[in-house]
Amino acid sequence: MNKVMKFFMRDSAIIPLAAIVLGFVFGAIVMLAGGYNPITAYSSLFSRVFGNMYDFGETIREITPLILTGLAVAFAFRAGLFNIGGEGQFIIGMTGASFVGIKLGGLPAIIHAPLAIIVGALLGGLWAAIAGYLKAKRGVNEVITTIMLNWIALYLANYTVNHFLLLKGQQRSVDIEPTASVSLGWLSAMFDNARLHWGTLFAILAAVFFYFFLWKTKQGYELRAVGHNTNAAEYAGMNVNKNIIKAMFISGMFAGLAGVFEVLGVFHYQTVMPASPGYGFDGIAVALLGLTNPFGVLLAASLFGILTYGSAGMSFGADVPPELIRIVIGSIIFFVAAQGIVRWVIAPLYFKRKKEKVV
Repeated sequence: MNKVMKFFMRDSAIIPLAAIVLGFVFGAIVMLAGGYNPITAYSSLFSRVFGNMYDFGETIREITPLILTGLAVAFAFRAGLFNIGGEGQFIIGMTGASFVGIKLGGLPAIIHAPLAIIVGALLGGLWAAIAGYLKAKRGVNEVITTIMLNWIALYLANYTVNHFLLLKGQQRSVDIEPTASVSLGWLSAMFDNARLHWGTLFAILAAVFFYFFLWKTKQGYELRAVGHNTNAAEYAGMNVNKNIIKAMFISGMFAGLAGVFEVLGVFHYQTVMPASPGYGFDGIAVALLGLTNPFGVLLAASLFGILTYGSAGMSFGADVPPELIRIVIGSIIFFVAAQGIVRWVIAPLYFKRKKEKVV
């Protein structure tokens, strides 16, 4: 009995790894039920990702915003908050960067690009801080406010593009000035002109910052303490309200940066969006799969990016609808959330291996 309890209380990478395997298995079962060959489908998926330098570079590009939005959700979660507003913060960061990149033409690149990045990140942080303020000062649940702010951000961004940035006769803004671009031309050339940009480096640095700030600084300790128990943190003399707002602000900056680099490094203009891009919502799944650990988020975002970009390969190579890859992703998230099922599946294998070692 003690062995069983010890196994079920273990904190390791076994659960997400097992969830990934079970997700792929479930996806294969669905494909078989639909008359598709799962081996061919998965082979086509990975061939699409790793088959040539261009597709591999585009996969890295797809992974980058998922890292940042995943970090946004994970950071807030570590402070005891559930940030569902990564989508809105992504859009606000994108819009701020677009405005600076278009309206402040004439600046040298060494000033223009950093300014657009900083403005977009700060606006994303401030957008999230609205929900943090309402939570801290009025006790309003951040899940509700961040969801509502997502819609406000979408319509505010479309209004800004329509009234201040619109390219005449088009449903998009004019092109962002080249001086605000964060593309990496020399690296793109190495990857057959894949749309690589500085955002990938920023995303990795953001994960490192996440780790050192939360686990190596006094402020990070306070944020984690507030996340564990607000009453104990307040009793210890910590300013709970200030830390809630701070956590949401930093979380929003991560999501804002994701939007900044998408518009400055990938598209170089902003469209009038009929719906949200979806990166903020995918960030929730990435954070869950990464167990809200910054380096776990890096790995989870890589998996999601590979599956998302590679889904087109399934369609062309195996005639499998790309929507089926969402079933695989959804299954992985389900098994991560339903950890009891995963433990029930892998526990016999675990104990069998331990018994063989003893023998």
